[in-house]
Amino acid sequence: MTHQDIWQAIDTFAFQQNMSCSGLAKFSGLDPTTFNKSKRWSKYGQPRWPSTGSIAKILNSTGKNIDDFIKCICK
Repeated sequence: MTHQDIWQAIDTFAFQQNMSCSGLAKFSGLDPTTFNKSKRWSKYGQPRWPSTGSIAKILNSTGKNIDDFIKCICK
């Protein structure tokens, strides 16, 4: 599982919910920019990983579970 795998899973999960990443973040009570592509890397080129709290919020708001999210990682 890589940094790219996790972010791709968030993109896929949002698409499956018929939302943009920004829409999914907002729907989940997060800042709309939380999942922006520009926030996936620091200004020094270090990868930024989404927090488990953010992932938990998108699962709770959509009524999905961790297995649903993991399926997006394994695609």
